[in-house]
Amino acid sequence: MGLYLDFDTVDELNWQYLPSKSGVDGTPYYEGWPSQSASTRETLECRLDVPFGPTLDEYLDIFPAKGANTPVHMFIHGGYWRAFTAKEFSFVANSLVERGISVVVNSYSLCPAVTIDEIVRQNRAAIKWLMQHAGDFGGNPANISISGHSAGGHLAAMAALTDWSGDYGTDAAALRGIIGISGLYDLRPFRFTDMQTHLQLTGDQIQRCSPLFHVTDAMPPSWLIAGANETPEFHRQADAFAEAVQARGNKIERISLAGDNHFTVMDGFNDPQSQLFQLICDLAAG
Repeated sequence: MGLYLDFDTVDELNWQYLPSKSGVDGTPYYEGWPSQSASTRETLECRLDVPFGPTLDEYLDIFPAKGANTPVHMFIHGGYWRAFTAKEFSFVANSLVERGISVVVNSYSLCPAVTIDEIVRQNRAAIKWLMQHAGDFGGNPANISISGHSAGGHLAAMAALTDWSGDYGTDAAALRGIIGISGLYDLRPFRFTDMQTHLQLTGDQIQRCSPLFHVTDAMPPSWLIAGANETPEFHRQADAFAEAVQARGNKIERISLAGDNHFTVMDGFNDPQSQLFQLICDLAAG
């Protein structure tokens, strides 16, 4: 009996989920994103380190667009729940703000200091804050969209599965849609990878925090993107989640971006001709 599906070894699963193991060099991105983001914070109007929760990790970096009642797009960073902060991803705001979309990048605590359960809670708290306070920076609290990359795609999916009115007392219709970019929707394989040292997943946590197991018939429209050059497991994850969401009658679309890998998919944020950029603009336009 294998570890997971048809995979018999940790090395096989590491190859699927850790880009460096499959020969994709993320170093230019890891090194380039911070400097690009520093330039963004110097160039755009921004409100940094806005707290949405009780810990220092729970903050928003806000890049308001000019005007009043602007659409709001929140980006959730990846890093396999164990790396990065909002500060490395300010660059996603550049072109969207020029299009009149206010951009918010949130930070959250990381494993192993906290569990994935707590990270899910913090991200939901950040979205609730936006639903209540977007007007404070000229945003429209009734027009919020969310995207997330890698682990951020998982967190965006968990946001889509949230009972906003029943659990948070907010308007579920405010969340216009979510975009999962190279997202992770089934946590079961990660217990058998090198990441388990940091994630420390238990069976109960996997059950609670895998979007695949909690699909409802009241989800906002969703789009699941993966680079065509990503490993098969990223596509299987997106396909399985899309099938489950569609089976419950929700609107969902699977998109495979030709020529892209786990890192180049992020270039779309600052390419107004990209499918990702156009999708965010279309969501903002309602």
